[in-house]
Amino acid sequence: MEYFVNCNTAPLTPYATPLDKTRAEHLFRRAGFSASVQSVDQAVGQSAGALVDNLINGALSLPPLPAPAWQDWNRLNYPADDDAARQLARSQVASWRLDYTQSLLDNNLRDRMSFFWSNHFVTELEIYNSPSYLYYYTDCLQRNALGNFKTFVSEIGLTYAMLYYLDGAYNNGDNPNENYARELYELFTLGEGNGYTEQDIIETARALSGYTERGEEQWDPVTFDISTFDPGSKTILGQTGTWGYYDVIDILFDQRANEIAEFICRKLYEYLVHPDSDDATGNAQAIISGMASTFVSNNFELAPVVSQLLKSQHFFDDNAIGVIIKSPFDYYLNFINETGFAYDDTNLSFAIESSRLIGQELFEPVDVAGWQRDRQWINTNFIIGRWLTIEVMIQGFYQNNAEQFRTLAMDAVGPADSNTSNPETVVRALVDKLLPKGLLTDQDFENAMDVFKIEDVPENYYGSDYIPGGLGLWMLAVSPEVPQQVFLLLMYLSRQPEFQLK
Repeated sequence: MEYFVNCNTAPLTPYATPLDKTRAEHLFRRAGFSASVQSVDQAVGQSAGALVDNLINGALSLPPLPAPAWQDWNRLNYPADDDAARQLARSQVASWRLDYTQSLLDNNLRDRMSFFWSNHFVTELEIYNSPSYLYYYTDCLQRNALGNFKTFVSEIGLTYAMLYYLDGAYNNGDNPNENYARELYELFTLGEGNGYTEQDIIETARALSGYTERGEEQWDPVTFDISTFDPGSKTILGQTGTWGYYDVIDILFDQRANEIAEFICRKLYEYLVHPDSDDATGNAQAIISGMASTFVSNNFELAPVVSQLLKSQHFFDDNAIGVIIKSPFDYYLNFINETGFAYDDTNLSFAIESSRLIGQELFEPVDVAGWQRDRQWINTNFIIGRWLTIEVMIQGFYQNNAEQFRTLAMDAVGPADSNTSNPETVVRALVDKLLPKGLLTDQDFENAMDVFKIEDVPENYYGSDYIPGGLGLWMLAVSPEVPQQVFLLLMYLSRQPEFQLK
């Protein structure tokens, strides 16, 4: 895998050139889980500003996933038998994983961002193990994905999943638990050692105490119990008072606004633009500083910052395209969206399970710091797992409906070439569609051509001129072997290093 140095020197000012296909695809890969040929074609020629505004507005207006019937279930709603209860809970979680994965496929920027936040405000399902808690956690991620970050921080800390995951549900004022206070600063808002002390953590833990009323049954809601709150005076980030939970959030955002903005904007930059934000050859720091200024001046609203970044010359610069390694979910979901192949819950379940096998289990990040992304997705075991699982997915689509492979090729080349007799036109279109930077060398492309072409055919089988009465001519729209040719090409491309990038 080529190592991409971040030498992007483009500014944060708006990208004014109408989008070409490469840049439209780039936007959809970063602001969603890619897009169909048709969606990209519709975006070509639009301004970045108009397209990003549409994505932002769509994300802000989109309701979260509908609540399941079991949203408020506690242990009494499940069978008395423990094994039967566990089996039912597992089936509910599996159903919710499918629903959320469908949202990732469908909802562009909203769930691209909710997915990002699930790896920022980390919880692990295996710790709290409640379908109800998982629903409310996911709902919080979706509702706040592009909303106000201060509100988001305030809400996420009181989700039942978080209260159990980082021990807030056991934070008694007479014996404070520091877990959530530490991660609130270190991982969620400021960054490790950035603008807080160990004493701030101790005092903050006291202020966050009291959310310990856990109900009578397993998986009951967690509520505030005044008797377990520490009412004494605390000094937090230089401010002294009898602070409680919401006071902590106010003090944090009042006293450390710039530090929060810098930390969050750096994470957004590394997620949306380039994994290396501190490379001296580019101007990532200037971009992050500009984003941070926008974040603070907009009272920590996320939409203006994300909008500014996605509209920028920096985002659309050649040095930003194809430089992030796909996460497992990118790997499978991008392929589904880009090909437009018909899929069902079986395909989505395969993508979810395959992602787990190669390092990304949905709702189960590796630890409180989350997946470290990018180059961590690639090692000897994972790359082999990627190859084998994507091949199984491609084979499944082919066995289900081979003709959709012809349709993909015809869509990719466009109406003018939908019945071309030139295989290079087809291979070029599919390479450009599926690989953000194309193939590295001319020889790599020739190798792809060799895979696509059928051996032992007459001399005039391929070409651009039909010969009346001759041996016949290969034509994209009608030749019976086309689906198999496209299938073999996709199998070949899926093993290329460039296929791992977005």
